[in-house]
Amino acid sequence: MPHRGTAKAESELPVSDPASERTTLHRYAHRAAYDRETVNAILDEGLVCHVGLQTDRGYPVVIPLAYGRDGDIVYLHGSAASRLFRGARGPDIDIFMTVTFVDGLVVARSTYNTDINYRSVVIIGRALEVKDLEEKRRGLDLMVDHIIPGRSRDARPPTEKELRSTMLLKLPLGESSAKVRTGMPLDEEEDYDLDIWAGVIPFSTVTEPPQVDPALRVEIPTPDYVGRYRRPVATPVGEMVG
Repeated sequence: MPHRGTAKAESELPVSDPASERTTLHRYAHRAAYDRETVNAILDEGLVCHVGLQTDRGYPVVIPLAYGRDGDIVYLHGSAASRLFRGARGPDIDIFMTVTFVDGLVVARSTYNTDINYRSVVIIGRALEVKDLEEKRRGLDLMVDHIIPGRSRDARPPTEKELRSTMLLKLPLGESSAKVRTGMPLDEEEDYDLDIWAGVIPFSTVTEPPQVDPALRVEIPTPDYVGRYRRPVATPVGEMVG
């Protein structure tokens, strides 16, 4: 049985150069995608990111945050009272943001080659606080619509007090890269003859019918964007394996 190598997969990746050494993949470099289209598609499908930073207390932290993308900027949302979130802002503070999807479990013929199909993005940069209230309002609306497209036009907008109690950071996508693995197991040549099952257990995100809040005081039809809610699905990037 012929070995399923990676040469064909590598030739199908988008051709683009890494933005910096900090976002250049060295381990499994053939899984890297540096083009903005791939990065944007993964970001637009995601809901939660994880942001890592070094605190003034002498140890690093990683916090989950809501986010939304607007062109070449990612907005990050948190409480203005959060000491950790306040530590992520500033022109001299580098933060590290990641978004990851698990698309399947790769069941190989050996434990060594057992793997995971995934898509991930990393962004490194310096996040600046959005202080202008109108820009903050637009950014928060964008984040709401990133989570539930169309919701900002129906929901009550935030009051000035609510805006001031919320911190919004904007992180440029200048230093970003994606890493993707798809496809079947890549086993050792001699293992293909073993009497052992191999394949992939696919993962997918499934939404269930919306549940009506029992506190609704009048009968309100379910909005179409709620009843038909689905996450955008990124177009697969080549057929990457290994």
